[in-house]
Amino acid sequence: MPGALRSIFKVSHVRGCLFKAQVRRLSLLEYHSHKLLKDFDIPVPRGFVVETPEEAREVVAKINAPSVVKAQVLAGGRGKGKYESDGQGGVRIMSSGIEAFENASRMIGYYLETKQTPPGGLLVKKLYIYKAVDIAQEYYVALTFDRDRSMPVLLISNVGGVDIESNADRLEHYWFDMTHGITDEIVAYIQAQLGFSDQEMGVISHILRQMVKLFREKDATLLELNPLVRTCEGQFVCLDAKFTFDNSARFRQAEIFGLEERLPDEEDEYEASQAGLSYVRLNGDIGNLVNGAGLAMATNDLVSLYGGKCANFLDVGGGATRQTLLKAFEILNRDTRIRGILINIYGGIVRCDMIAESIVAAAKQLKGFKVPVVIRLQGTNSDKGLELIAKSALDNVIVEPDFELAAEKIVNATKHSHQRG
Repeated sequence: MPGALRSIFKVSHVRGCLFKAQVRRLSLLEYHSHKLLKDFDIPVPRGFVVETPEEAREVVAKINAPSVVKAQVLAGGRGKGKYESDGQGGVRIMSSGIEAFENASRMIGYYLETKQTPPGGLLVKKLYIYKAVDIAQEYYVALTFDRDRSMPVLLISNVGGVDIESNADRLEHYWFDMTHGITDEIVAYIQAQLGFSDQEMGVISHILRQMVKLFREKDATLLELNPLVRTCEGQFVCLDAKFTFDNSARFRQAEIFGLEERLPDEEDEYEASQAGLSYVRLNGDIGNLVNGAGLAMATNDLVSLYGGKCANFLDVGGGATRQTLLKAFEILNRDTRIRGILINIYGGIVRCDMIAESIVAAAKQLKGFKVPVVIRLQGTNSDKGLELIAKSALDNVIVEPDFELAAEKIVNATKHSHQRG
């Protein structure tokens, strides 16, 4: 996400742990975004998606002109990124079919690392190719929500492309309401600030209003055109786009959500969300299973206080069932980073005896816990739950009713546990 938008999309710190808001938003690959823009009469190049070097050669030979070849991954900064294969970026200009074949052979099936990818990069499976454009001017245009003002905002700048983050102070902000959209008054302000001619402003205002239409009709949370360019012939074309959509709108945006592609480290998060669990992957080696976001954050605090690092934020919520808890254990069990698990439950709506039954069932299903597990049960039916766990005589399990001692014990147990591989 460009630095200019970070003040709008907020994250919060919890003593050494960084939490992103647990609201999954669909992101689209570039070629899907271009198709959507075209459907809303927003100008984009005629592009082609390829999955093999041979297809890349055929497409560039057919275009018969310098062509842009782009790696398709869910991350920005591709042009300045580096491929593991040849150290070059993920956006390249090709002049011939042979050149396209040679480059595609080092792009498809290899990892591209950018400042927005996980360490090691993302695997590239597809390339997007279109005829190169002679650029006279680059612009940055985005629609998103300003949470502080509780209304949508248009951001626009005559500095676009890869340099937008270092020029965030040149972004113009125009707040608007969804009922009236981009008004003539806003159009006049934009023209005055950015110096568009009347003819150019006619095209720009059409693009902006179509963006608002797309934003509203498709339940978007971010529409970002970067860059929107003016060509040497005076035409406006969107060369790259990033969209995100509200996951709550999945039920009425089935076509768009059918295009969903997830990053490797989002698979567990997605699977958890389908089971009604709130899961966020962190960078430690202690797995947490907790009910309630507040208790989860407090648990992470105490683990950090005693020198441990959490591998996840996993909130089973107040509506936890045996099935959802088994899914939670399944997610934790396959995370090879985890060297210990802390189960911290305060039973209010959730019954501790049901939690205990799920723990015992999970242990049987997994043929025992391979890492130390510290269990703290307090609240509704906690006595019954602890009795059940005691009778089950589970190996590798420590029961500790005190919150602080439970955190301390899992940290100490983890230090003596062998990491799984």
